[in-house]
Amino acid sequence: MDWVSWFEAPDYEFARQVLQRGTAALYFIAFLSSLNQFPALLGEHGLLPVPRYVDGHGVLRRPSLFRWRYSDTLLRAVCAAGLAVSLTLVGGLPQLGPPWLPLAAFLALWLLYMSIVNVGQTFYGFGWEMLLLEMGFTVGFLGSDQVPPPRTILVLLVWLLFRLEFGAGMIKIHGGSEWRDLTALYYHHETQPMPGPLSRQAHLLPKAMHRMEVLGNHFAQLVVPFFLFAPQPLATIAAGIVVFTQLWLVGSGNFAWLNWSAIVLAFAAVSDPVAHAVLPFIPQRTNPAAAVPQTPMLWLAVVLAVTVLLLVLSYWPIRNLLSRGQLMNASFNRWQLVNTYGAFGTVTRHLVEIVVEGTQADVPVDEADWREYGFKGKPGDVRRLPRQWAPYHLRLDWLMWFLPLRTVHEEWFYAFLGKLLDADPPTLRLLRQDPFDGDRPRWVRARSFLYRFATRAEFRETGQRWIRMELYEVIAPLSLPKQRRRGH
Repeated sequence: MDWVSWFEAPDYEFARQVLQRGTAALYFIAFLSSLNQFPALLGEHGLLPVPRYVDGHGVLRRPSLFRWRYSDTLLRAVCAAGLAVSLTLVGGLPQLGPPWLPLAAFLALWLLYMSIVNVGQTFYGFGWEMLLLEMGFTVGFLGSDQVPPPRTILVLLVWLLFRLEFGAGMIKIHGGSEWRDLTALYYHHETQPMPGPLSRQAHLLPKAMHRMEVLGNHFAQLVVPFFLFAPQPLATIAAGIVVFTQLWLVGSGNFAWLNWSAIVLAFAAVSDPVAHAVLPFIPQRTNPAAAVPQTPMLWLAVVLAVTVLLLVLSYWPIRNLLSRGQLMNASFNRWQLVNTYGAFGTVTRHLVEIVVEGTQADVPVDEADWREYGFKGKPGDVRRLPRQWAPYHLRLDWLMWFLPLRTVHEEWFYAFLGKLLDADPPTLRLLRQDPFDGDRPRWVRARSFLYRFATRAEFRETGQRWIRMELYEVIAPLSLPKQRRRGH
């Protein structure tokens, strides 16, 4: 029927492919990250065990398969199912069937990963978790190759990207003065949670370049998002600017899948004709309206009902965006849909890192042979070139960055030190280097250091990429009770 043609967007097929396959790829990485890290961090014998967390809360207010029973075996089964479903969507197999098939697959990913996030406690307290959940739910309603992409869902995905970008821009304007006086990037590349291989080079750029970076960031986050709703080709140009700025962030840091999520979402504003004009290898249908059947009435009704639901839920993030007390990375409902986003409202001026050491000496004096544990992502070895980990998420390393900003006396951190004293194999696998090769240390301690990037002259002279200065001992030497040492 011609009256439903307003609902159909046949010239956004390339956008649908990128949105669905890209989101599925990010889910694959998220489930892989959980499979590798969740048992050691939150499992039955983890740092913050889920069974204890669930028992302490009685009935969880947010939905999770683990609210009734948790086991590491069940967690691995959930991750394996998520990995399998994600792979089929990346390969485009469910998209070959009726529109209900990819919808069911994405809803399965959404529910499975939400089950993990809702018991993940502080290790899953990052904005990109709820972002991935919202993306997974929404892109499912783009349907399959047998129906045209629904225009209302594409608009809602643009609205999600708008909240992500504009929310991040507004949180900076409301936040530290360094964003308003254009000095934020004097510090950010150096003090971010997990620098990448190019972060030092970005930090060493002239300060005039850093001020231009901040101006460019404000333009990309406070002005460009409005043009995502403009007619073509303006919307695609705006999307291109978002992609370019996000790629710069990908190259200069490690922010899990946050930047890649924004890149994927940007394609909701990219039409097939404009994409083909920029990248001629992208196929273009000569008559897109005739290439796929019309939308079935039942599918139309379902998509419109979800559209109304998400529009109603938009009231709370809109109110938050306009508030002087803007919340950052907050959800307003138990299903984590239509959230508010934002990051780095303030930038730390100095990088303080917690260094964990152990010794097998009988007496933990300073002169003992203290050996440093090596982490995979966070700064440690002053000569080591930081690695590119994103979009993979190293949860332990990220939380180590927050310790000096909050307090080192976190429950999970003391549990972590206890696992090191036990030489717990799952915990040691989270690290890059165990200085005792699987043996138990007799003592462990934590010290704080001030880190900064070496200048080019310092690097040529010393070979060090970091210069660090000891501040103080934050946790004095700890050991296991004597009976446990004898039991070993």
